[in-house]
Amino acid sequence: MSQTLETVVNETAANPQWAVLWLHGLGADGNDFAPIVPELLRPHWPAIRFVFPHAPVQPITINNGVRMRAWYDIVSMDFRSRADAAGVDASVQALDALIDAEVARGIPVERILLAGFSQGGAVILSAALRSTRPIAGLIALSTYLPDPQAAIDAARPNGARPPVFMAHGMQDPVIPHAIADDTAQRMKNAGFPLEWHSYPMAHQVCAEELQALGDWLDARFKAP
Repeated sequence: MSQTLETVVNETAANPQWAVLWLHGLGADGNDFAPIVPELLRPHWPAIRFVFPHAPVQPITINNGVRMRAWYDIVSMDFRSRADAAGVDASVQALDALIDAEVARGIPVERILLAGFSQGGAVILSAALRSTRPIAGLIALSTYLPDPQAAIDAARPNGARPPVFMAHGMQDPVIPHAIADDTAQRMKNAGFPLEWHSYPMAHQVCAEELQALGDWLDARFKAP
């Protein structure tokens, strides 16, 4: 995978002090979550650069090889082994390159948040377990940790443990609620401060979730 991903960028004001890198789900693109920025923003927040990268186009095994934007191939229905590990690795590297780009633009790593929906969330959780960089936090929406035991076993013992906002639909037909709950417990056990929310919804985002996420982000921006 190329380490330079095309992105959609939304700066809420001049001279951004913070950055949010937001990864979309399978078959979507960087435009998918850009419209929620106005719904999230609060008047007193600092200037933020939202970066929405486009995943590369690749064939997806469980979709009969149909090509679509994806962060990794899905090779089976078993959540313990469904994600193509090499694809996850490549996306984690591409995400690292996006973080490097923000640091080069003057935003310290301590003011960078990683967000992801579904497949995108799987990548940011995988990245966080391998990283020693003290990012500001993780936003994991309707997602799970691929090959969770191997991911936890490979976690850096000296790694950063940024706070996590994790939310899931109780009627999610794509990623069962129990799978996400298991991921949340594993992340907590690995030392990540995690705030968990469940909503009576499917594989989507709801207004109550965005309100709770806004509250969580508010606390991040106020932190010293």
